[in-house]
Amino acid sequence: MEWVYLIIAGFLEITWAISLKYTEGFTCLIPSLFTGAAMLGSVYLLDLSTKTIPIGTAYAVWTGIGAAGTAIMGMIWFGEPHQATRLVCIMLIIAGVIGLKINI
Repeated sequence: MEWVYLIIAGFLEITWAISLKYTEGFTCLIPSLFTGAAMLGSVYLLDLSTKTIPIGTAYAVWTGIGAAGTAIMGMIWFGEPHQATRLVCIMLIIAGVIGLKINI
């Protein structure tokens, strides 16, 4: 169950990172509340996942999901650059996350 918590925590990290774009420096109430809730949920689920997953692995997977997912969503939603080198680097992040899962 801890891996499920960790994956959901990673997706919540993507959610809050993307939603930061809409807070306008935390001056817009609804986007700010949504972002804060996603942040709290993400960290809470990360904490739950560390009951059986080593902290180094859990943190690396959490940030890996967040970094890769946010970069991909930025390309899709905000038209950010999507050069081949950037895509290769995202794939390396994903490969690292998979490698950490396999070696548990």
